[in-house]
Amino acid sequence: MREHEAWRLLGQPRFGGILVVSDHASNTVPADIELGIASELLTQHIAVDIGVAEVGALMAQRPGIAAFQGNVSRLVCDFNREEHGPAVFPIASDGHAIPGNMLDHAGHLARLDRFYHPYHPALSALLDEAPPALILSLHSFTPQLASHPEQGRPWQVGVLYNHDDRAARIAIPLLAAEGLVVGDQQPYSGQLLNHTMNRHAEAEGRPYLGIEIRQDQLSDAAGQAKWAERLARICNEVALKLGD
Repeated sequence: MREHEAWRLLGQPRFGGILVVSDHASNTVPADIELGIASELLTQHIAVDIGVAEVGALMAQRPGIAAFQGNVSRLVCDFNREEHGPAVFPIASDGHAIPGNMLDHAGHLARLDRFYHPYHPALSALLDEAPPALILSLHSFTPQLASHPEQGRPWQVGVLYNHDDRAARIAIPLLAAEGLVVGDQQPYSGQLLNHTMNRHAEAEGRPYLGIEIRQDQLSDAAGQAKWAERLARICNEVALKLGD
């Protein structure tokens, strides 16, 4: 494993392989950063994409697959947001205030330099060094938001994309054939939330598959193993069909 405070790399990237990218894989808060929130919130979806670190790690044990993962909580730095946008260091999430992110301009720049700026250039360099056949952008979502409990999310998995839907169009029927309830641009649209893939995939013409798994599917080791096997198999099939 290669590791930096902002990111970690599991497995060996290979030319023509699969790279699993998970911006929100960690709930780590460095000891010198005080977010001002209850510690139990760090185990919830506002702090981490539950289950994706484990799924990525399992996938990276397979030949030809590596996993690039964010190494701090999304509350410390949200790598999937624009660097000067308000959500990169959120001051609130799903009804919870994050007072430690009320940063002045100097504090904002310092946090970017510490986490955001190492993360994205490292990912860019990795993609240049060992161009994959497919990037899997792996996230997870909560069955319902605490701020909108009346809005159920029936999809077990969602496929997200912005302009480039090449991989999505192949993957959606493959996921549906597994007996899953599949959301196309659900629970939200990749045309709104797709920064990492916009920057590293769409801007460079690299094919990618944006996947959101509902977190109750990943709540235990058995579910994580099942999804790791499923995604490895489906991603390989998508990559092959893209190369046809």
